Amino acid sequence: MGIIKALGGAIGGGLGDTWLEVIEPSDMGQTTVMCPGVPKARNDARNSNTKGTDFTVSNGSIIHVYENQMMMLIDGGAIVDFSAEPGYFEVKNSALPSLMAGQFGGAIKETFNRFRFGGVTPTSQRVIYINLKPLEGLKFGTKSPVSYRDSIYGIVARVRAHGFYAIDIVDPILFYKNVIETAAVTNMKPVDMQQIVANRYDYEIINVLQVAFTKLSGQGISAFDIGAYNFEVCDSVQQALEERYQWSSKRGLKLSNLGMEVTPDEKTQELIDKRNDVAIFNDPSMRETLVQKNISEGVKAAGSNSAGAMTGFMGVGMGMQSMGGFMGNASNTNLQQMQMQQQQQMQPQQPVMAAGAVAGAPSGWTCSCGKSGNTGKFCAECGKPQPAPAGSWKCSCGAENTGKFCAECGKQKPAAKKIVCDKCGYEPDMSQPIPKFCPNCGDPINDADFQ
Repeated sequence: MGIIKALGGAIGGGLGDTWLEVIEPSDMGQTTVMCPGVPKARNDARNSNTKGTDFTVSNGSIIHVYENQMMMLIDGGAIVDFSAEPGYFEVKNSALPSLMAGQFGGAIKETFNRFRFGGVTPTSQRVIYINLKPLEGLKFGTKSPVSYRDSIYGIVARVRAHGFYAIDIVDPILFYKNVIETAAVTNMKPVDMQQIVANRYDYEIINVLQVAFTKLSGQGISAFDIGAYNFEVCDSVQQALEERYQWSSKRGLKLSNLGMEVTPDEKTQELIDKRNDVAIFNDPSMRETLVQKNISEGVKAAGSNSAGAMTGFMGVGMGMQSMGGFMGNASNTNLQQMQMQQQQQMQPQQPVMAAGAVAGAPSGWTCSCGKSGNTGKFCAECGKPQPAPAGSWKCSCGAENTGKFCAECGKQKPAAKKIVCDKCGYEPDMSQPIPKFCPNCGDPINDADFQ
């Protein structure tokens, strides 16, 4: 039993007169992953098959397949043929499977060969459709808070995550064999993907979500910035679902999109609020703002005193006398710390010490005899002259230079007659553009190579 492509010329307004039965998919919603095929207008006066038997697809009937659907012809509980290509297909009991793979190519045929019809006499025939569109809007959420080590706040945060994701059916035959329940096919009932994941797979997504959180935590990302990394979380969750539960290779599923919102629990929010309050008092400018704000509010309250402004200001004066020392000291401390911060920002940064250098080591140059700390032009131990720095050149006036112009007389550095790599001795052709790196050893071409 199989299907063949129906001739386009035979499909028209007389469809019900020409064919025994026309089967189309039932309603398929946004998250409907499988729906049964139903006979179209069986009671139509033009339809010659007005007394069709349930669960029997008559020889010569037509099956209609729409875009983004895969039709499966089920016989005796096994798949005998399928089509992922849109169009009209005629049922032929004597035909071999046509296996119109559409977008899936040869891979789906290999899967079919693993579960193909074993030659049992057909007793019950059904047509089902698998939705190939991304199944979007599937909800998920953590039932209880999960731990997240937040290095920004220095705490182990307890957060809740909820949102939506989408699933693609990447292998419909695997999905049919390993995910769709037999009762759904037997009773020819539509199957909703939200119900499947809620009953069986939701806990797997939440479980691997902790893996994604651990990766983000290791990158120093705060728990409150997770929402900006939905793509990274989706990739991590998708990889973990395959590694742990074989979503793609066993079930024919793939997580294709994920968007979520992360919120802290009450205790975590209290900790963060306390840390933010403390952080204000670590900033002297913020502390000084609070001091001045409190004084301003006190003066304002005195002016509106119900006993009279004068009485209020007298109270302010007495309060200032008792609190003046404290307020003044607080202000002075704040101002001193603010000045220190400004001075530190204005000071030039100290040069970074070279690798291997030791603090307090003598400066100067080291002679070939081993004497270090020389500051003059000749070695204090053996009298040898200070070697010229790498890439230096001698001007006609006698001055040693390292730049492009003489620091003594201003003459330009003479053009090099040739280039010799100071690492391997390679000499490039001077008639060609000068290379940036030695083509022989890869050493950069610099002033030390010009002769």
